[in-house]
Order: sequence, then structure tokens, then C-alpha cells
Amino acid sequence: MEVEPIRWKGDRLELLDQRLLPDQTVYVSCRSAEEVAAAIRDMVVRGAPAIGCAAAFGVVLSGGSSKSYEVLAKSRPTAVNLFWALDRMKKAKDLKAEAEAIFNEDLAANRAMGKLGAELIPDKARVMTHCNAGALATAGYGTALGVIRSSKHKNISVIANETRPYLQGARLTAYELVQEGIPCTLITDSMAGHLMSKGEVDVIVVGADRIAANGDTANKIGTYSLAVLAKRHGIPFYVAAPLSTFDPKIPDGSHIVIEERPAVEVVGYRDQRWAPQGVSVRNPAFDVTPAELITGIITERGVVKKPNRARVAALARTPKAARPAGSSRRRPGSRPARTPRGRRLRR
Repeated sequence: MEVEPIRWKGDRLELLDQRLLPDQTVYVSCRSAEEVAAAIRDMVVRGAPAIGCAAAFGVVLSGGSSKSYEVLAKSRPTAVNLFWALDRMKKAKDLKAEAEAIFNEDLAANRAMGKLGAELIPDKARVMTHCNAGALATAGYGTALGVIRSSKHKNISVIANETRPYLQGARLTAYELVQEGIPCTLITDSMAGHLMSKGEVDVIVVGADRIAANGDTANKIGTYSLAVLAKRHGIPFYVAAPLSTFDPKIPDGSHIVIEERPAVEVVGYRDQRWAPQGVSVRNPAFDVTPAELITGIITERGVVKKPNRARVAALARTPKAARPAGSSRRRPGSRPARTPRGRRLRR
């Protein structure tokens, strides 16, 4: 059975409940913007591109009402793709067609990023990644994992950080890589520096939730630490993200709003609690990696090496490339086309 994070059914949006993976494959049906917003807030659907796609269909479900934009905008604050998609929907004459265009453009962007990023990955590389920036975080295929999928023919292997406290790396990234047949080793977040010091990591590829005008990048908490460690050990550190993740309105990372999530995610997991009652908790969901620590940002239009304000601005002026092979348009929920070096996830 094909596994897709987002399925549009005309009168409803079906979202794969990522809170239950890898144990169960369950879809949540949303019939209003309010239900889509709740699914985004509660992390039924997650990942910046996927959130943007889901929000676009949420607007369709509510007929473009002003309330739908308001409730969706409040669902999660950090992922700029959410606001980018809502802005596009506000300008659209045909809401359904625009939502489907956002979905298909994300698929095409992921495949283009994968192709460009694969050129940066050495043969037999040991690639470290953090959180989940795969098919589950996008319309399909993935950003960071899209680069990894497109590099599969190079006999690479992957080190997946578990990504505390929500365990997206352990539950989702490891799941995708096992399904894909790419060798994967799962580690706790605190083991990353040790492996780098032992020469066991060749390159790091992560995703992004918002990229400032100067190239500062917000991603899942723990990414900044990896970038610092990579700098110390001379390991290339790449960010893979579509242009919809760039926010030219903010000059640098200090202006990125960092979401603070509920304490319950830190004091235990699911029905088990391990922290004492009464303890104080901080739970920032993201951190900001300064551009100076980033080797390059991989986008659908090209790779920005040593990102800075001028290079990021120049990227935005780069003409759109032709849609890459294998990125034919499809309706969300229809049977996806095969890709040359990637296959859809299977249960």
C-alpha cells in the first residue's frame, strides 16, 4: 500500500497521522480549516512544506473565508511555508487549482533539490541527518532525505539522530530509510559529536523551517549544535529547502519566532512520564543556525555556497528551471509516479 502524507479527496483532506508512526498507518480526515489547523498544531502533519500544502487545502475546505486564514495562521509560528501558502491562496482566483499547484510544485522542487544535492554527496559517504525532512515532511520525496534518496546509487549510508524530545528521527526518518532500503544507523542526539571526532561522518544534510534574508536558518532543535560540531571537525554542513522556506522579510535569524511546545513532550513520552512532578520545563521546538556555519543551501534553483545576504538575494532572481523529469503533475491522493532512484514508502 502506498503511503502518502497528504491526500486530497475533494470534500476532505486526509492527513497521515505521523504521531502513530511507525507502528500504525492511520489517516485523519479534515473537513474544515479548523480541523486542518488542529492537525497542524497537534503534529498530525509536520514539516514546513507539508504544513504549507495542508494549509492550502484547509482554505479550500472553508471556501476561502477570512476566518480560515486566521485560524490556520495561528496553528504554528515558525514554518514560513505556512504563511507563504496562505498568501498565495489569498491571491488565487481558483482555490482548488492553486492548492493543487502548491502541492505539485513542492513535489517538483523536492526532486530538483535531490538531483542537485546528490552532486555534493561523495561515493560511499556516511551522511548524518537530523529530524525528518523526508517524504513525510513534504508533499512527497523530501528535502534533506530527497538528497539522500537521489544519492542512493552512490552506496551511501545514513546516521539518523533520534531528535529529542519528539523522536522524529527515530520514528520517521529511520522508518523512511528502512522502507527505501538505504542503510541507516540510529543514534541519540548526544552521540553525534563523538562519531564526528572518530571520523565516522562525511557530510551532514538537514532541512529547514525558515531561512532569513542573510541565510540564517531555523530548523528542528539540535541543528545548531550539529553545525557547530561540524565546523569544529571540518565536515560539510548542508541545508536542503525549497524557495518557499526563504523569508526575505526578515534580515537575520534573530527575527525568527521560535515555537515553544508543551512541557508534556519533555517530561515523558506518550503515556509514560519519567520526570518528577513540579519540575520546570523549556521546550523550544527549533533553533537558529547562523549562515557562517552552513557550507551550502540546496534549493530547486541551485546551491548557495557560503550563504550570505547577497548570494541569497541572487538566488531569488535566478529563473525557474524546467520541471525535472519524473515530476509530472498529479492530484494529491492519486497513485504517484515512480522516480528513477526513489520509490514510494511501503508498509
